Amino acid sequence: MTSARNGAPEVSTVLLCLCCIHVFLSCAVFSSRFVAGQPPKPVFACDVDSDPSLAAFGFCNASLGVQARVADLVKRLTLQEKIGFMVDNSGNVDRLGIPKYEWWSEALHGVSYVGPGTKFSSLVPGATSFPQVILTAASFNATLFETIGKVVSTEARAMHNVGLAGLTFWSPNVNIFRDPRWGRGQETPGEDPLLSSKYASGYVRGLQQSDDGNGDRLKVAACCKHYTAYDIDNWKGVDRFHFNAVVTQQDLDDTFQPPFKSCVLDGNVASVMCSYNQVNGKPACADPDLLSGIVRGKWKLNGYIVSDCDSVDVFYNSQHYTKTPEEAAAKAILAGLDLNCGSFLGQHTEAAVKGGLLDESAVDKAVSNNFATLMRLGFFDGDPRKQLYGKLGPNDVCTPSNQELAREAARQGIVLLKNKAGSLPLSSTAIKSLAVIGPNANVTKTMIGNYEGTPCKYVTPLQGLAAVVSTTYVAGCANVGCGTAQTDDAKKAAASADATVLVMGADQSIEREGFDRVDIHLPGQQSLLVSAVANVSKGPVILDNDKIMSILWVGYPGEAGGAAMADVIFGDHNPSGRLPMTWYPQSYADAVPMTNMNMRPDPATGYPGRTYRFYTGPTVYSFGDGLSYSDFSHHLVQAPQLVSVPLEEGHVCHSSACESLEATGEKCSNLAFDVHLRVQNVGRYSGSHTVFLFSGPPSVHRSPQKHLLGFEKVFLASQSEGQVQFKVDVCKDLSVVDEVGRRKVALGTYVLHVGDLKHALSVQI
Repeated sequence: MTSARNGAPEVSTVLLCLCCIHVFLSCAVFSSRFVAGQPPKPVFACDVDSDPSLAAFGFCNASLGVQARVADLVKRLTLQEKIGFMVDNSGNVDRLGIPKYEWWSEALHGVSYVGPGTKFSSLVPGATSFPQVILTAASFNATLFETIGKVVSTEARAMHNVGLAGLTFWSPNVNIFRDPRWGRGQETPGEDPLLSSKYASGYVRGLQQSDDGNGDRLKVAACCKHYTAYDIDNWKGVDRFHFNAVVTQQDLDDTFQPPFKSCVLDGNVASVMCSYNQVNGKPACADPDLLSGIVRGKWKLNGYIVSDCDSVDVFYNSQHYTKTPEEAAAKAILAGLDLNCGSFLGQHTEAAVKGGLLDESAVDKAVSNNFATLMRLGFFDGDPRKQLYGKLGPNDVCTPSNQELAREAARQGIVLLKNKAGSLPLSSTAIKSLAVIGPNANVTKTMIGNYEGTPCKYVTPLQGLAAVVSTTYVAGCANVGCGTAQTDDAKKAAASADATVLVMGADQSIEREGFDRVDIHLPGQQSLLVSAVANVSKGPVILDNDKIMSILWVGYPGEAGGAAMADVIFGDHNPSGRLPMTWYPQSYADAVPMTNMNMRPDPATGYPGRTYRFYTGPTVYSFGDGLSYSDFSHHLVQAPQLVSVPLEEGHVCHSSACESLEATGEKCSNLAFDVHLRVQNVGRYSGSHTVFLFSGPPSVHRSPQKHLLGFEKVFLASQSEGQVQFKVDVCKDLSVVDEVGRRKVALGTYVLHVGDLKHALSVQI
């Protein structure tokens, strides 16, 4: 692309919001090229090389179908042995050549050391740490979502081959980022159901799809969590272990469920994890409607359902949902739970069977789902080093191309929120001195967020910027809590520098799993530090002070975050990220309790609703906001003004006025239209641009103000143009969910939005 370095002002102040977590700051640089001695052996069953007699077992015969192999295995097991395969730390059966297997591994944004199934060693000291999901989602690049998944699964398989990782990874987190205070919002793709669905299915495909084209085989097994309506960890004494999420059927079906549905139907995910919370009075892990009825029944999950860790214990001991532990075990299994992260089912299932609370056939069904997943992974096919991914090893982890992808993902996600007078990009030749200030300016582990692994290496913001120009670094706060802003040295550095970069934000001391925020301000006296620096810096600044010229949101940018920031600030990359969530004012956090799960506003009480789809109040920044160093224009080439829905003779809507139609049946067949757009880069920098297609539906069924129908990322050279096409399925894409959870096509006028462009579309019978 054309470099964006030329012609920038010589002075300015840039604010970077590094919304990161982790206070434990450490710096480590690892190389995965080191191999010493004989690598350890992977864990697998049916080791016929060591014990040829195992070849006689049907479940070890890879030429048989999965179900036949599973049935052969289950019939050979005692009840106690079966139960041993219903917990994450599954038991071994030596007489059948089955070793212990740990199901719990994590790969939220890279192979993680969270969970006992994966560890790092001198053989593989680190893995590629991509940006936290919220920043990757900001790229709005569906291809990137899947590409990252492919790299993560390759590194996971490489580690499995040397005994350092399992094959079942409990990622991604696809919960909706409903409230800005949620400590785990960083792990999610944001607030929009479509974006979350596209991320979920893309990342899952990247993790799971086998390179031999066999759709029934799994590279690794992904898991979409936490099902469902889970987005409170611990807020003002309300914790996830006791919270009952009261959710309308309408909100459940049009907001909370779509990412999970897409995981199963579009991603063919191998697992769904049920959450700690109750949903309308029932623990998610004990609700047969949610598990057997929807996940396995309606959506046809091909895989296993796992509890969040100790969830069964939680609904017995903390929620007191059942009187006895045996009843709790039975309810969970009968609801559709197959695997318990924890030991509860291992301790109480046998007594539940012997007490008549469930039949052994229910146990058979559960372990069959678990075994089928392991069969699809090749766990029962003998030594994985002789299989499709057998040649992968330590040299395939932290490769230069993988590390470059981590940097590219961060670049694509970074969002330029303000750029007054074109103050960015900075010129690396005009800027002779750069002040780099803030508690997150030289952090390492903070950049990689939670559910992290040991990264290949770190490039801090300071290191990234110092690689381009001469820098002066002042932290300005002892930590992100910033109890007392240390402004004197910071002001001195800013006053003498040609430009100033402030790197502010949070870390895990502010927001994390098990800890939600109460307010959404910059922590402590960070704002005071920003203002003090802004008032003395040579060039203008922002936030509480209009002197701040530019704001970049860099999320949790991963191991290469500092390099990516420098690429954007100095114009080697033209920013194209867009916010995947609404930025609310503090007044929102003051007025709206996290515990209110309603998405839609309530004028009677003044409740403003949630997310860009329904929220009616003021915002700091909106979903989809983001600037470029260039300017783009949109021109409508083709879109219908009228769509007619065919109805059979005698349909009631021919004789009576209808506001909507069921979005099912023959009328939906081939009911679609195309939207063609011409997009022009009218600026002087080449760059990528995200084209959003929104729909503003008729005001029926308390429909959203607008909702996202699709997005496309297009790269355009300066002064060039390109074509973007959306195919809109009327029943799937334009439809809304009514008050009882049924999907309907509203009749009337829709407004299609693309940037500033609006197009009216009438849907009639």
